[in-house]
Amino acid sequence: MNLPGAAFDKIDVAATKWMAKHGLLLLRLSIGIIFFWFGFLKFFEGLSPAEGIAIRTIDKLTFFLLPEKVIIYWLATWEVLIGIGLLLNIYLRATLLLLYLQMIGTFTPLFLFPSEVFHVFPIALTIEGQYIVKNLVVVSAGIVLGSTVRGGRLQP
Repeated sequence: MNLPGAAFDKIDVAATKWMAKHGLLLLRLSIGIIFFWFGFLKFFEGLSPAEGIAIRTIDKLTFFLLPEKVIIYWLATWEVLIGIGLLLNIYLRATLLLLYLQMIGTFTPLFLFPSEVFHVFPIALTIEGQYIVKNLVVVSAGIVLGSTVRGGRLQP
């Protein structure tokens, strides 16, 4: 007699094994696509919704010493390199270092421009604020991927 609970358990075990086998690859590729795509958009004026706040943030952090074009092309290149590193699984430690450093910059507007990222400080985010805070998931993904650079892996 086949019990529904036993069938569910069998499917659950198989699904869990599949996730353990493919999860890190899918995580690395999906974060790589995001960085490559969002970075690539920054090469074309007006296509990135984060362009304005990114330029203002870096401008302020560099004491207004760099032209806007230099800032945005530098950031675009940085993000595309992270994307390529993740997509091709090359120089993963260096790629993740670039990712973590970029994430520090990404969260900076929360402190530099609170009126642009909060409707009501500190609880109601604007679209720009939501765009920034969702990067908590990217930071966590980087940590998970970083756990593998010295041979760590998910246990099935």
